[in-house]
Amino acid sequence: MKRNKWMLAGASLLLAGSLTACSSSNEKAENGPNDAAAKKTKLVYWTIDRHDSDFIEQKISEYEGLHPDIDIEMKVMAENYTQSVDIAFASKQAPDILRVDTGNVPTWVKKGYLESFDSYITPEMKSRFENVLINEKNTVDGKIYTLPNIGQFWRLIYNVDLFEKAGITTPPKNLAEMVEDAKKITEVGKDSGAYGFAGNFKSASGFERIAYPITTLSKTVGTEGFNFQTGQFDFGMYKEVAEALRQIKVDGSMMPGSESLDIDPLRAQFAQGKIGMYFNHSVEPSVYKTQFPTNIRWAAALPPTVDGKQNGASQVIAGSYLAMSKDSVQKEAAWKFIEWMYSDDVQIAYQEGGYGVSVIPSVAAVAKAPDIAGIEAFLPTKLDGIYPATPMVITEGRLEGMKKVDVFNKYIFAGGDLDKELQDLNTRYNAALEKAKAAGDTDIAAQPDFSSVSLQGSLADK
Repeated sequence: MKRNKWMLAGASLLLAGSLTACSSSNEKAENGPNDAAAKKTKLVYWTIDRHDSDFIEQKISEYEGLHPDIDIEMKVMAENYTQSVDIAFASKQAPDILRVDTGNVPTWVKKGYLESFDSYITPEMKSRFENVLINEKNTVDGKIYTLPNIGQFWRLIYNVDLFEKAGITTPPKNLAEMVEDAKKITEVGKDSGAYGFAGNFKSASGFERIAYPITTLSKTVGTEGFNFQTGQFDFGMYKEVAEALRQIKVDGSMMPGSESLDIDPLRAQFAQGKIGMYFNHSVEPSVYKTQFPTNIRWAAALPPTVDGKQNGASQVIAGSYLAMSKDSVQKEAAWKFIEWMYSDDVQIAYQEGGYGVSVIPSVAAVAKAPDIAGIEAFLPTKLDGIYPATPMVITEGRLEGMKKVDVFNKYIFAGGDLDKELQDLNTRYNAALEKAKAAGDTDIAAQPDFSSVSLQGSLADK
């Protein structure tokens, strides 16, 4: 394997650099027809993941050892990945195997970039994924283009020491308790400069990291502001969460500066014992083991709900991983490698190595928890579930006016007429959705019988 990891500073470097033979072919011999390299099939693999690159390199070396006729060149990309992929296909330099994000799948299928797995996948392999295949995340028009591997399992993360200091024995079960607990922690934390609650509201996903887990576990109709039953956006599903966060701000229980706080500075403050609770996903245990080692006692729990009742399923962000280029001239070889990467053996090693929590049922059932403190609280439960795709990304691309995250952040930190803002959001987002439908950008339709209750137990029995 060529360990050709490189960080792309700009899409223009793709053409300026020497990405020779990205659309793979058998390597040409330099020293005659008997040269060993002439018999090797070269595959090029692009990924945007840096955190697991050492593990993937190891697995590529193992695969090459099992298949001496295969040479795999992995490139770790950075900036402008989507644009780089566009340029690569336009210039006939596309990789054979590429990492895909959920939002890219329908677009890249429409552009003719991806090869369907349907002609390659065995019935046995397909059965391993049948409960986690999602339209417009894994499939388009009924055809499979990628499979999931890991997911983001969202939890409330809290400082046990501060909770105990405030006389709180358990994490909050509902929004009222969350608001009250934040107030209690802030009161007892004055001597050390600790606050009850914080969020990384600088990020476009700051509000979503809090609202999505709470609301999906509380309600049954949808996520990302999209009501699956009606096929329309209805941001009223987040009203209670926005009001609770506004109250935390008014009470003075929100860490000052949260409106401009990013996730790593938040983690640094949490590691120093300055934050009582916040929301994030299953990467956090690794963060506090390596990036922000801490002496505080911390734990994680399922999100609180609006009223304490767990009616739905906490949204797991998952859906896409590896795809095959339609332009590859080595599709059979590329598929064999993809198939091996999705095998239980490789995916079990991936989870046990601490690189992510698997959503593949056959893996989740047997894989051990990695040796990382706190990871147990992030493993799949019966109350976690992968939701169908929503048309959010496509819709926001056609939206006129302020995006939802800016509207909610403005209300949380400055107040205002929330009902009026919600009505305006619904009007503008549904108008943009109609434009996306008319352009053929999405075919997501209403599902009157949808209920996230059906997602309970889909990833774990307990």
